[in-house]
Amino acid sequence: MMNDMPLETERMDSCHPYGVPTESAICGQQELHSLLNVLRPYGTGRIPVGVMDIKQADSSPAFTPTIIVGPCSVESEVQILATARALAQIPEVKLLRGGIWKPRTRPDAFEGRGEQGLVWLREAKSETGLPTATEVATPEHVELALKYDVDALWIGARTVVNPFSVQQLADALKGVDIPVFIKNPVSPDLNLWLGAFERFQKAGVKQLAAIHRGFSYYKETPYRNFPMWEIPIELTQRLNVPLITDVSHICGNRELLQATAQKALDLACDGLMIECHINPKEALTDAKQQITPEELKALLANLTFRTKRTGNVERDLAGLRGEIDDIDSELLQLLARRMEVSAQIGEYKRSHNVTVVQMDRWKKILDDHMATGIEMGLSPELINKVFDAVHQASIERQSRIMEEGTH
Repeated sequence: MMNDMPLETERMDSCHPYGVPTESAICGQQELHSLLNVLRPYGTGRIPVGVMDIKQADSSPAFTPTIIVGPCSVESEVQILATARALAQIPEVKLLRGGIWKPRTRPDAFEGRGEQGLVWLREAKSETGLPTATEVATPEHVELALKYDVDALWIGARTVVNPFSVQQLADALKGVDIPVFIKNPVSPDLNLWLGAFERFQKAGVKQLAAIHRGFSYYKETPYRNFPMWEIPIELTQRLNVPLITDVSHICGNRELLQATAQKALDLACDGLMIECHINPKEALTDAKQQITPEELKALLANLTFRTKRTGNVERDLAGLRGEIDDIDSELLQLLARRMEVSAQIGEYKRSHNVTVVQMDRWKKILDDHMATGIEMGLSPELINKVFDAVHQASIERQSRIMEEGTH
């Protein structure tokens, strides 16, 4: 088992990752230890906790993120072995992920292969030397994952929302030296996410990392799960945990993966989790967001890896910039909705033969907005410019509707 292996001080490239099967698994475990090396003990306040030595890249001009890749679900022996063999040929891939138990929304959907899937995952690890990771949601899952020598575990977004479940998993891992990746909860609740880290820390789990997989959002967006980049960055500022971005679950669509992965790296994340399937079109779960190993190669080749030499300053700014991006996205959606309502008003005015502009009402609205905005610390000039532009756009929209009614 991984926690029985001593840390190796020699360079990992002395181990051939695709050598004799009986040795390849050992090399994979050594490499995982190198990646998941505790830097400092978790403590109170802002004392940092880390599980990956890539954190030390902040002082180096070269930065290589940790890439965790594999299918959404372990579906069959043929599927996971073919996928793992292809991924083992991609040097950037450091950890093979595979879902064994799948918490689906509807009860008749495919919910994973269970223990049989762990047999196949262990076989893939033995043949390729890639360390493995899977999601656990119950103490029984933990027991079986450890039984089949899974190297790292992650706690899913649906589990993190339930402190009772998180505590049961933390209790099940007492005394076990294994990396635990904690995904953000489905809802944008930073305290729930922080609480999960605290529960595992109190149970003595020291190798902790965060996985950002996006959040449920009440508005329609291009993403499956809205990134809300400021939340994971705030988490890392509080705990200084390594941050892995699960771009597959954020996007929900393979077409968005490249841009989202680049943004994650630009925001100084420490690694990427990407779902990869030997034949995504035939995938039993999340087919739209999975890519082939060849597509993964192309994605990685087109990423720009920036230096992290500036350390926390860039990450702090990245958090604020990410927050501005999200706010701007919301503003655009609100403006679009406002134009829709304005158009409905235009239709009403046309059918009731009412003029487009009622200046008395507009002057009162602007005065009210001015007073409210000033109370919020906004300048009168900004308020006037913004609402004048919005008002003019509304007039133009309603005028076009009026003109259409005269033809």
